[in-house]
Amino acid sequence: MWAAAKPLLVAAYVAYLNGYKTVLMAPTEILATQHYATFTKLFNHSGVKGLKLVLKDASAKDYDNSFDIAIGTHALLYTKQQLTKLGLVVIDEQHRFGVEQRTFLLESTDKIGIPNMLAMTATPIPRTLALTLYGDLDISTIDPHTSKGRNVVTKVVTADQRAKVYDWLKSHNQQTFIVCPFIQESENADFENVKAAESEFIKLKKIVPADKVALIHGRMPAKEKNRALDLFRTGKITYLVSTPVVEVGIDVPDAAVIVIESAERYGLASLHQLRGRVGRRGDKGFCFLMYSGKFKASFDRLKHMERIANGLELAELDLKLRGQGDIYGTMQSGIKTFKIANVYDIALLQRAKEDAELLANDLNRYPALVNKLMEKGKYIGNN
Repeated sequence: MWAAAKPLLVAAYVAYLNGYKTVLMAPTEILATQHYATFTKLFNHSGVKGLKLVLKDASAKDYDNSFDIAIGTHALLYTKQQLTKLGLVVIDEQHRFGVEQRTFLLESTDKIGIPNMLAMTATPIPRTLALTLYGDLDISTIDPHTSKGRNVVTKVVTADQRAKVYDWLKSHNQQTFIVCPFIQESENADFENVKAAESEFIKLKKIVPADKVALIHGRMPAKEKNRALDLFRTGKITYLVSTPVVEVGIDVPDAAVIVIESAERYGLASLHQLRGRVGRRGDKGFCFLMYSGKFKASFDRLKHMERIANGLELAELDLKLRGQGDIYGTMQSGIKTFKIANVYDIALLQRAKEDAELLANDLNRYPALVNKLMEKGKYIGNN
C-alpha cells in the first residue's frame, strides 16, 4: 500500500505547492478511508489544511471548492458545480470505473484546462493499455513491486475436484477468503451455477467450526463489515466469505488462501487483484479458481492465471483476448478491427504514432479530421 501511495502523495503535494487542487477517487469506502488516513498522517505538518473525505452521495452537496485535496468514492461524481484550479485527478484501481465516470472528473474543472491524470492499477484494462500504445497515455511501473518475492500457487479447479479443495481447507486451517460473485442466489436459470456469498456462508458453517466463519458483502452496514474484517484480521475467525468487496483496500498479512467461486465470471484484472489478498507476508499462498462454466475458452483463459503472476503481463494478454475497446467511445474492451493494419503490430503502431504527431502540429490542413475528433457525443476523454 505504501509503495503504491508514494507517487500520488508526491504528485498531490506538488499540485498543492503550485496552487492547484487534487481529487482522488477510489472504488470502495474502505480504500478511500485508508487513503484519507495516509494523507492526513503525512500532511499533518506540511501546510495542507483542506483535506476532505467524500463517501456518501448525500455529502456531495458539501463537496465544494473549499479543499486542497478531496478523497472519496463515486460520491465525488455528484458535484453539480465546476471545480476551480483542479490540477490533478487520481483514479485508484482504475479498472473499477467506467470511461464516462473517469472523464467526468477530468471535465469538472473550470477553464484553466484539463488537469493532469494519474490512473493507478495492478492490471490496466485493455482500453488503457491500448491508449498507452497509441501515445495518449504514458505508463510507469513501480519497481521493485510490493509483491516481489511473494509466492502464490494458483490452481484452476473443476466441479469434480471441488470437495477435495474444501477438505484441504479444513485440514490446513489457514486464514482463508472465499469470494463469490453474488450476494444471494439468482432465480435466473442462466446463473444457476453461480455461487452466492450468503448460501456459501451457510454451507461452510456445516463443514468447519461455525464460530470460525464470518460473512461480508456490500449491502451490510459499515459497522458490521468492519467488525467482520477486524475478527478476520486478528485471527479470531479463520474463514471470511465475501463478495468481490474485498478485491481492493483489504490488507490481512496472515491470509494464506483465497478461493474464488465461479471464477470464469471475473476478468483477469479482478482475479489478479483478488489473488493479491494472500501471501502478503512473503509466505507461500494459495489461490483456487473454482470453475463452474461451460465453455472451453473461459476455462483456457483461467489457466493463464496458473503461469502468469505479473499484472502487466496479464493486462497484455487481456488486450489480446478481449480487444482494445473503442478509443473514441465508452467500450473498454472488444475487438475493433482495421481493414489492413494489425492492432497488435507494435512496430507499426509506433510508426503510425510518429506520423500522427507530425500531423497534429498542422491540424488546420485537415478540417475533416478535426471535426471527427471533436464530434459531440462520440469522442470520450482519453482515459
